[in-house]
Amino acid sequence: MSAVSDRLPTFPWDKLEPYKKTAAAHPDGIVDLSVGTPVDPVPELIQKALVAAADSPGYPTVWGTPELRDAITGWVERRLGARGVTHRHVLPIVGSKELVAWLPTQLGLGPGDTVAYPRLAYPTYEVGARLARADHEVYDDPTTDLDPAGLKLLWLNSPSNPTGKVLGKEELTRIVAWAREHGVLVLSDECYLELGWEAEPVSVLHPDVNGGSFDGIVAVHSLSKRSNLAGYRAAFLAGDPAVLGPLLEIRKHGGMMTSAPTQAAVVAALGDDTHVREQRGRYAARRTALRRALLDHGFRIEHSEASLYLWATREESCWDTVAHLAERGILVAPGDFYGRAGDRFVRVALTATDERIEAAVRRLAG
Repeated sequence: MSAVSDRLPTFPWDKLEPYKKTAAAHPDGIVDLSVGTPVDPVPELIQKALVAAADSPGYPTVWGTPELRDAITGWVERRLGARGVTHRHVLPIVGSKELVAWLPTQLGLGPGDTVAYPRLAYPTYEVGARLARADHEVYDDPTTDLDPAGLKLLWLNSPSNPTGKVLGKEELTRIVAWAREHGVLVLSDECYLELGWEAEPVSVLHPDVNGGSFDGIVAVHSLSKRSNLAGYRAAFLAGDPAVLGPLLEIRKHGGMMTSAPTQAAVVAALGDDTHVREQRGRYAARRTALRRALLDHGFRIEHSEASLYLWATREESCWDTVAHLAERGILVAPGDFYGRAGDRFVRVALTATDERIEAAVRRLAG
C-alpha cells in the first residue's frame, strides 16, 4: 500500500502562510477573505433547538430521526421544486466535505474507474478520487470533453466554488441526459444554491431538469453557508434511492452519524426561511461594496453571479495578486488552488464581518 502522502496533493492552504503573515502585519490588522467560513452568529432559533436536544445520551442513527427526514424532504420539495420526495430519497451526512472526500471509496470505485469534475473546482473532488485510487479527469463541458468509457462519477458544481458560475436549466438538462445515456452517476454539489445574485440557480432535482425521475442523480446540500452552521457539520444528500440505500448501509457500518443535537438544529433550520433571507441580505451588501472596490482598483470580475466569492483578476500571476493584496493587509485565495486554469485569478470571499469588509474597501481605495 502506498503512503497516503503519495496519493494526496500538498494541502494548498499551507502555501498561503507567508502571505498571511504579511497581511497580519498591517497596522489595522488582517482582512481575511481567503476562506469561506461563516462569521455571523448562528440564528437564535437554531441555537435553541440545539440546546433543547443537548441531553442526548444515546447513539443517534445514521439515517436520522423521522423529524429530520421530514424536514429534508419538505425543504427539497419547497425550495428545489422536486416532486415525490420520500424518506428513501434523502440521507443526512456529517458535513458535505467528508461526503465529497469519501464518496468514491464508498461507491466502491478504484483503479480503472474515472471520477470527473470541473476544470476549476473545489480541491476535494480530486482528493476523493485519489483516496479511492480512481482515475480523475477535468472538463469544461462533460458531454464533449469526457470519454464515457470507464466514467463512473460525474461531479457538477452549480453555483461553482470558486467561480460563482451557474449552470442554466437547459445545460443541466443536457448533461443529465448525456450521463444517463452512458450510465454515469451524477453528483451535483449545490451547497451555494440559495445564494444566487445575478442568476437563479436550479437543482438537478427539479423536474424540468430530470424529467420527473431521480434515476442516476444525487444532489448535495449543506447548511454551512445558508444558516451559518459550518461548525455543526450539517448536510444531506437527496436523489436516487438506488444510490442512497447502499450508501446508508455503508455509513451505518462506518458509524457516520450526525449528532442528535445537530439533527434537531437542522430540523429548525430547514423549517425557517426568514433567517436565510436575513443572511442573504448581509452577504448581498458585502458583495456590492467589495465588488465595486475591486473594480475601481483595476480588477476584472468573471462569472461570480452566485455563491460567496468574487472570481477576480488583474491579468497577472495569481500569486502576484495575492502578494499585492497582502501588502494591503488583505488575504485572498490564489486561483491555482482550484486548478491550473485559475492561475491568473484570485478567489475573494464575502465571509468577513461588515467592519472587515469596510476596512478592505478603504484599503483598496487608498
